[in-house]
Amino acid sequence: MKRTEEPVGDSAPSPPLSRRVLRGLAEVLGMLLLAGVAMVVMGRLRAPSLPEQAPDFALMDLDGAPVSLSALRGRPVVLNFWATWCGPCRLEIPSFSSYADAHPDVVVLGMATDGSTAELRAAKQALGISYPVVRADDATIAAYGVTTLPTTVVVGVDGRVVAANTGIMLGPQLALAVAQAR
Repeated sequence: MKRTEEPVGDSAPSPPLSRRVLRGLAEVLGMLLLAGVAMVVMGRLRAPSLPEQAPDFALMDLDGAPVSLSALRGRPVVLNFWATWCGPCRLEIPSFSSYADAHPDVVVLGMATDGSTAELRAAKQALGISYPVVRADDATIAAYGVTTLPTTVVVGVDGRVVAANTGIMLGPQLALAVAQAR
C-alpha cells in the first residue's frame, strides 16, 4: 500500500509562479540598488583628501604634446588615475570612453600610473580608450593623494576639486560628479 503524506498544520497554497518570480526579481533589484549605493559611499569615503584648488601638473601625452591642468581651466576636467594591471580600472574604462565621446566639452584624461609610452599606447588601443592618456609622474600622483586605483578626481571650470572617488566609477556617477563641475 502506498502511503501519502498529509499536510501538517495550516499549510497555505504557495503563491502563483508569476508572483514568486516578481518577488524574486524585486529582491534582486533591491540588492543591486543597495550594492550600487554602497559602492558610491565607499568610493567617496576612501577618496583622497584634496585641497580646494586642484594641484596643477605639466605632463606629456602619448604623442609628446604637453598637458597641464592650468591650460584646461574653463572646462570641466576628469582625471582618472589607473594602471595597466588594474582590473577595476579596466572595468570602468568603457564608461569613461562613452562619456568622453558624448561630452566633448568635458576633458577626460587617463592618468596612467605605470607603463612605458609604448605599453600605454598598446593598452589604450586594446582597451578602446578614446580620451587622451598621460603618464602621471610620482609628484602628480602624490599631489592627488592617490594610493588606491582607480581614483577619479573631477575638477570644476574654476579649478576647484568638486568630486573625488576611489574605486570603480561608472557612467551615472561620473555624470553626477561632472554636473557639479560646470
